[in-house]
Amino acid sequence: MISKQSYGKVDVKQLNALALAYMGDSVYDLYIRQHLILSGRVRPHLLHRSAVTFVSAYAQAKVLHTLIEENWLTEEEEAVMRRGRNAKSGTIPKNTDQGTYRYSTAFEAVIGYLYLLNKEKRLEEMISYAIDIIERNEKNE
Repeated sequence: MISKQSYGKVDVKQLNALALAYMGDSVYDLYIRQHLILSGRVRPHLLHRSAVTFVSAYAQAKVLHTLIEENWLTEEEEAVMRRGRNAKSGTIPKNTDQGTYRYSTAFEAVIGYLYLLNKEKRLEEMISYAIDIIERNEKNE
């Protein structure tokens, strides 16, 4: 992997929220794939179906709403979340509404922000808690 330290020309704290979300989407997807494989779900069809429950806009928005309700985010993360939520992307996927999409983008922006700042411990705490939130919701439905 390319060291994030070698890119000194970009101030992560000033990055566009959609750029942070772009990074966060990939990082979160990678962690979810790892979680699914390490939990024994290795058949391709099962992997895909399981992944959707974690990475859908609906699931990510639900996670972010829970984090907000529980005051789980730091002030800095809340600021990034608001920037992500208010970012104008121009397009919205056909299978989700605008509000859900905005909150999922906000969640991805926070993930991207933590990743690019090398805040690995906090990133892993957040993703682990997101997985827990989604799995609890799956059991309750």
